[in-house]
Amino acid sequence: MGSDRASADLALEMMAGAGEVSARRMFGEFGVYLDGKFVGVICDDMLFLKNTPGGRAAFPEGELLPPYEKANPYLLAAPLLDDPDRLCAVARAVWDDLPVPKPKTPKKKKTP
Repeated sequence: MGSDRASADLALEMMAGAGEVSARRMFGEFGVYLDGKFVGVICDDMLFLKNTPGGRAAFPEGELLPPYEKANPYLLAAPLLDDPDRLCAVARAVWDDLPVPKPKTPKKKKTP
């Protein structure tokens, strides 16, 4: 079952104070990006953030669950949707722990 766009929009609205947030469709669910870094997913209409030391320190009572079958555990951040300031703090802590994404290499043109 895929997630609704409304769920993604709500999560993005609550995380707006953390920086530039966006969501991209991925296999019927959504990948969540903060300032260009992949920080989490929205699966079954629930927000999950990557499991990082900073994220766990900022949200120690958070549950670690796999967002989908055979996935690594993520922090279940759905309870933080009622507290946008805390959600932003946890999202920034996760962001701080992640490396800067490598720039994409331009595609080569096909020769006839």
